[in-house]
Amino acid sequence: MLSTTSSILYGNDKFFVPRWTIDYALKDPQYFDPSNWTYIYDNTPLVKTLERYVDFNKLQPDGHPNARLIMTAVNILKSESITFDSYKQKITPKHILATSGYPLDNFPWVELEEGIYAWDGALLSNTPFSEVIDASPVIDKKLFLVENYPRNIERLPDNLAEVYHRARDIMFSDKSQQQIKMSKVITRYLRYIEELYQIIDPTKIDKKQLEKIRHTYIKMKHEHGAEIKNIVNIVRDEPFPRFYENTDFSVETVRDSINDGESKTNKMLEKLQ
Repeated sequence: MLSTTSSILYGNDKFFVPRWTIDYALKDPQYFDPSNWTYIYDNTPLVKTLERYVDFNKLQPDGHPNARLIMTAVNILKSESITFDSYKQKITPKHILATSGYPLDNFPWVELEEGIYAWDGALLSNTPFSEVIDASPVIDKKLFLVENYPRNIERLPDNLAEVYHRARDIMFSDKSQQQIKMSKVITRYLRYIEELYQIIDPTKIDKKQLEKIRHTYIKMKHEHGAEIKNIVNIVRDEPFPRFYENTDFSVETVRDSINDGESKTNKMLEKLQ
């Protein structure tokens, strides 16, 4: 609670700061007109933090063969997902600001290019499952889903704070179950097409038409026929619900989250070996 209150009043100088601080009096044209504000917290300090810890030269086409970053944002005007993929474009701090600019936490949108404004992709889906499925032509995929918001709980909420907390968890929880089912259905269809192809008598069909069918099948298989071999869920522990956990940006909490995530991931990898 104290960390949240501190974040609300003073921000976090490595991440975001409130616009009402005196530093903004001269550089913010809307400083004295808060009725027209569309955000409360300026998250541009995050840029320096990112540049300190992230090697953006690796997050670009041919930047590093073993590093690939895929993130999503939302086109505000069209309610459509926007995908950033380091295999196809150079990732910059601006892209990360767009994918973390959650409006209900009072962060601003980002203008990616003229006429395209983006908010956090969590508004549509907090898990970029379909983007990962389409990311490469590899058919047999093993996926690791990190869930910060547990889908399953053992008891109903006891008060309004816990009701709001649970509602938020459901909003942000992984919603890829239907996509997984559809991916498996597509895979079955492709196998069926392959079986039909094998029994076709090539002497009774035009060779060009047959080759066209074959080409279409291969293209569909590589682009949409992802057969999911295994899904590993890494879920954050939540011994008791804390409604303010999304706004606790204290150094201690961030370090604990990182350590907990690394520990759980290592345990999962050991089980899979």
